[in-house]
Amino acid sequence: MAFDAFALILTMLALGMGFARLRLLPANAAETLNLVVLYVCLPAAVLIYAPRLHVDVSLAGLIATPWLLAAATLLLVALATRLFKFRRDEHAVLLLCVALGNTSFIGYPMVRALLGERALPYAVVYDQFGTFVLLSTFGLYVLAKYAGDEAPTAKLILRRILKFPPVWALILGLTVMPEQPPQWIASALQKLADALLPLVMLAVGLSIQLKLPRDEVKPLATGLLLKLVMMPALALALALLFGMRGGMLQVNALQSAMPTMISAGALAIAHNLAPRLAAALVGYGILLSLATLPAWVWVLQRFGGGA
Repeated sequence: MAFDAFALILTMLALGMGFARLRLLPANAAETLNLVVLYVCLPAAVLIYAPRLHVDVSLAGLIATPWLLAAATLLLVALATRLFKFRRDEHAVLLLCVALGNTSFIGYPMVRALLGERALPYAVVYDQFGTFVLLSTFGLYVLAKYAGDEAPTAKLILRRILKFPPVWALILGLTVMPEQPPQWIASALQKLADALLPLVMLAVGLSIQLKLPRDEVKPLATGLLLKLVMMPALALALALLFGMRGGMLQVNALQSAMPTMISAGALAIAHNLAPRLAAALVGYGILLSLATLPAWVWVLQRFGGGA
C-alpha cells in the first residue's frame, strides 16, 4: 500500500473523529458528505473504470462470489446463533453486517491504494453486480423477516436499484462512454473520483461509533471474525476454484475483506435491530480493516501475483 494513501486515510479518519468530538461541524455533516460521494464521486469513478470492462464469461466468478458468500453467511450465522444463543435481533444484524461489505465507498479507494488503478474495473464489477444488488434484495429480505416490514416486491427492489446513481453511471459507462474520453472529460472525472477517499474517510470519522456493547461482545467478535477473516478466506478459495489469476483473484478476495457496509448498519439501527451491535460492527470493522486489508494483500500476493 502506498504510504501517501495510507497516511491520507489515517489523517482524514482522525480529523473526522476530532471534528465530531469537538462538534465543529453540523450534526448532519457526515450524511451530507456521504450524499456528495454517492451522487458525485462514486458515479465519476464508475464512469472512469466501467468503459474499461470487457464483460464476458471470465467475470462470472467475480459476480457470483458475493452471492455465494451471502449464502455462506446464512449458514455460518445460523451455526453461531445456535452455538452462542444469540438473540433474534443480533442474528439479523449479523446477517446484514457480514453479508454486506463496504465495496464502493471504502472498497474503491482501498483497492486502488492497495492493488493499483488497474484493479479498479474488477472492483466495479464485484460491487455493482454483487454487493449493491444484494443490498436491494438480500438486505430487504432480512429487514422484512426480522423487523416486521412488508415482504419486498419485485417492483420495490427495481425502484431501489434504479434510484441508485452509480447504476446509471454503470449503464452509461458500458454503453456510450468511450474507454478513452476527451482529455477534459477524463481529467474532470478523475479529479472527482480522487475526492472519494478523503471525503469517505472524513465522513466515517465523523460518524464512527466505538462504544463497546458489553452484553454483546460475543456477537461483535463473531461478526468481525466472519467479516474480516472468514469471508475473504472463502472468497480466495472460490477465486482459485473459478480459476482466477492476478488482479481478478486479488480483487475478489480483497473486496470480500472490506468492513461492513455503513448503509447495512444504518438500516439495522433504523429498524431497531440491536443498534449498539450494528454501530460497533461498523466502527470496529473499519478501524480493524486498516490492518487486516494490507495483511490480506500480503497473503494474496502469494497466490495471484501482481495486479
